[in-house]
Parts: sequence; structure tokens; C-alpha cells
Amino acid sequence: MSAPASAPHFLSAPAGSVLLGAEIVVRALRDQGVEHIFGYPGGAILPVYDAIFQQDELHHILVRHEQGAGHAAEGYARSTGKVGCVLVTSGPGMTNVVTPMTDAMMDAIPMIIISGQVPTHLIGTDAFQEADTTGITRNCTKHNVLVKDVNELAETIHKCFHIARSGKPGPVLIDIPKDVQFGKGVYVAPDEVTKYKTYPYAIAASDPKIAAAVDLMQGAKRAVFYTGGGVINANAANDLRALVHATGFPITQTLMGLGAFPADDPLNLGMLGMHGTYEANLAMYHCDVMICIGARFDDRITGKLAEFSPNSKKIHVDVDAASINKNVRVDVGIVADAGEAIRAMLAEWQRRNAKADSAGLAKWLQKIQEWRAKDSLAYEHSETIIKPQYAIERLAHFTASQNPIISTEVGQHQMWAAQHFPFYAPNRWLTSGGLGTMGYGLPAAIGAQVAHPDALVIDIAGEASIQMNIQELSTAVQYNLPVKVFIINNEWMGMVRQWQQLIHGERYSHSYSEALPDFVKLAEAYGALGLRATRPDELDSVIAQMIAHPGPVMADIRVDPKENCFPMIPSGAPHYAMILKDGDIAPVSPEGLMMV
Repeated sequence: MSAPASAPHFLSAPAGSVLLGAEIVVRALRDQGVEHIFGYPGGAILPVYDAIFQQDELHHILVRHEQGAGHAAEGYARSTGKVGCVLVTSGPGMTNVVTPMTDAMMDAIPMIIISGQVPTHLIGTDAFQEADTTGITRNCTKHNVLVKDVNELAETIHKCFHIARSGKPGPVLIDIPKDVQFGKGVYVAPDEVTKYKTYPYAIAASDPKIAAAVDLMQGAKRAVFYTGGGVINANAANDLRALVHATGFPITQTLMGLGAFPADDPLNLGMLGMHGTYEANLAMYHCDVMICIGARFDDRITGKLAEFSPNSKKIHVDVDAASINKNVRVDVGIVADAGEAIRAMLAEWQRRNAKADSAGLAKWLQKIQEWRAKDSLAYEHSETIIKPQYAIERLAHFTASQNPIISTEVGQHQMWAAQHFPFYAPNRWLTSGGLGTMGYGLPAAIGAQVAHPDALVIDIAGEASIQMNIQELSTAVQYNLPVKVFIINNEWMGMVRQWQQLIHGERYSHSYSEALPDFVKLAEAYGALGLRATRPDELDSVIAQMIAHPGPVMADIRVDPKENCFPMIPSGAPHYAMILKDGDIAPVSPEGLMMV
């Protein structure tokens, strides 16, 4: 009598097979195309970790802190367009991911967070490491769910992936009690799942509103495109470029939209908003038609709402209906995927054989050139001290041929990177925009490096921000991820110090870092290469060594501690009231800035 055939491995078992809940989790992830998941084990999620151990198709990256897992998943998602995935235990494991979840919610990053939970019979008893996960995360996720029935687990996971990546992307949390992970249930494949009828797969732009938008564009004399991260999420960068070039209108981008339009294109005005360029902000103030695509009119862009582009007709394209007229009243609101809307606008423009008002556009572009001549990003060079802008420009020079992926922490260095590091393609710029999360950059760079093992990935950091998740350097070393950390070290919480100088009477309350580590020795302690530059004539050599090294590197770039990030629009001020540099303030009135 022959021995009975062994059951197929859970990854190859046919749909309809009975599997352990933990096996269902791993199988569902693989069937959703997930290759990497970032996480940290703990008691309530150990059954899933056991299932991971028994296969080699889903690769787990062990971080050093759950916040690092969340930001790594964000970096993975932002650099690929795929859903980033996180695996954590209950209680503190889950609460440590609240910040990345909120960050992803603000910046529309698709993410799945799977958290362990205490067994169902212990829920509500204040059991060890119990937390009200769905209650805590309700406001920082696009959707969350507690799965109490193992037979609903596979369908729930597949639906959650659909929610995370569809419409306006965002984070979705799935909380799974430990007994559900141990239980047995039927596995359902993705194509067997009934989709949410009220959650459409795609939203096409409506023809009447597209026609109305093109009517405004065709009659404009001073039009400007204002685009954000929604264009990148929609994979619509090429379509955007075609539309901009067809119309000839200038374009400006938000912090999250950098890379959707080439930095060196003559129509590109650069970034707008609080630390945007002189020409971008004045163009926004004086335009007569504004075409906003995939951006949400947040306060860092609008400044004083009562004086935000006061004489323009406004077109707003957003996949999220709640964003239309939320902060700024618009004349044409189009609820649509950015790519669908851009392609529809271009088709209508071409169908009409439309042309911009040539005389008006020529005059508009000439005025923009006058504003551009102000050279608002200029700074004073030094032969003895490294200026932060210069350090970033040299980094851009040395990496230009390698199309690097750049992440940042949050602060002055983030704004300098946005201003002085040019981007020519989408998905190469990873930063925390809406939430402004210090500690984002290093784990995000690790996530991007996992997704793109052969790419040059650099975290432009500040000496304060990098310390918030510096332990993730150990993750980079363990997995031999050649992430480069380029620290703009001015010994201060730079943006805090700048505001204290300009707004709070130079009262520098707790913004100076009095006990900084030796970053070179710290890098070496983790097993990475540590480098340092203290003078301009040392900078190029350090950058070259950093790029050439095959493993992780931390470069400590000592810069001018007194340098401020300009231009700057004080919070709540209008676009024309820019501080251009120390002692150089733009007119407090728009009079004289615009042509007659």
C-alpha cells in the first residue's frame, strides 16, 4: 500500500482549498503580486511569520522599528506605483505605524498594513498588547477592518488591495486576531471576489466639463498649469507633457508633483508655494486661468486664501470628489482620474484645432521671464564654508547620468533639495509632503532600494531628522542595500531656527542640537561607510566616494549653520509677499508687478 500523496503547498493549492488563516494571508499577498513586505514580528502575528518561513516567494524585510516599516513601504510604493505592504504585531507594533499610515493618507500612497490582534475571545479584556486597532486607525486610513471569520479573510484582503490602489490611493489596515490566523478556512482567489459595487474601478472625465475647461483655456491670456502628486499616481506624466506643449502654457508643481514635468523644460516654473520660486508664485497670483490637476489647494500652496489668484477662472481635476471646492471655490470641477482628464482635455484641444491667444501668451511668457530673471534661488557662494544649496547642486551634478531616486527627511534640507535638485521623470522623488514627517527619508530610501536594487538611491537628510529613524541603517547593512545618506548638517533644527529668527524675535528655544553624534563613527558602528566634508574643496571627493562605494554610506556634510531657505512666504501671507533673501522682501502690494 503506497503512502498518501502529500497536500500541495499552500502557495500552489487550488482556489477553494482549505488553508490555515496565516497561510491565506501569505497566499493572498502573493496572488496580489506582492514580492516584498516590511515588518517586525511579535506574539500576535507569529502564525503569519511561520507561514512566511515555509515559502520563498514573498520576501520579508526586517526593519528595526515599525515606523521604519511603514515609511519603507511608502518609499517602495512611491517609487514603483505598486502597493507597499507592512506586517506588524498587535498593540505597540500597530501604534508605531500610525504615523506612516497618516503620512500615506495625506500624500495618497497606496499601502496595506496587516496587524496581528489578540484572540477574539480576549478582545475588550485589556489583554496583553491589546489595542483598539480599528478605532485608533479609523481617521488615518482610507479603510480598516477587523477580520473575525477566517472564511472571510481572503476576500477581505483582496478587496482591501482594490481599495488601497483605486481612486485616490491610500493606506488600508487589516487587523487579524491570532485565533483567526490559526483557524482553517477556504481560500478565495482574487478573480472570484465580488467587487464593491459602490467603488468604481475608474472614473472617466465627463465630456461637458472637459469642454467647459477647454473653453476657458482657449480664451486665456495668462493661463498656468498647477499640478501635484495625483498626476504621478495616475501615471500620467507623459500625457501631461503632451498637453502642456500643445497649449504652450507654463506649468508649476507642488512638492509632491516634482518630476511629472521635466525640470529643464522652458515652460517649467519650478515649485510653487511657501518655498517656491518667485516666477511660479507670481504666475499663480496673476494668472487669468488656472488648471489644477491632481493637487488639493493646501495651505502651503495657497497662502492667504482671500488673495489666492484673485482674478482667475479655476479648473480643478481631482479623483476625490471631496477635494473639489473644499479649500478654494472653482469654476469647473472635474472628478476624474488625472490621466483620464488630461487625455480628454488634449483630445478636445486637438479636435478643435485650438490655439492659445498668441499675443496674450507671448506677453505672459515675457513677463514670466522678467520674474525669472530675479533668480530667486540664488545664494552667496563661499570659498571657506559649504553652503547647503551648493552641496545639493554638486550632488545633482555628480549623479545626473544615473537618474537617482532621491528621498528626504523634513526641514530646510527638504526644501533645498526640492529647489536645487532637478527631476526629469516621475517616481524619483520621495518626500513627506502633507504630514511633514521627520524620520521619513532613510526608511523610504530603503524601501525604494529594495524595489530597485540596481538604482542609486540617496536620502538627503538633516542632522536632526536622520536621528529619528537612524536605526534603519542597520536594516540597510543587513540586506546589503547600498543606500546613501547625505546629511546637510547645520547643527540646528534648521526650519525651526529660521522661523524663530524671522518670526519669533530670534528667540532660539530648543532648536540647537547640543549633543550631536559623530556620524562617521556611528555609520562605522552600524557597518556602513562614514564620510565627512567640512570645506567646499572637500565636497566633490566625498560625493564621488559615496557614489562609488558598493554598500550603505553616511556622508556628514557640515554646512553654514546660519543659512536660511528662501524664497519664503510667511504663513498666511499672499503669494506676492515673498521674502527673497535676508533683507530682501518682495513688495507687500501686487501693484507694479503685473503688466498693464
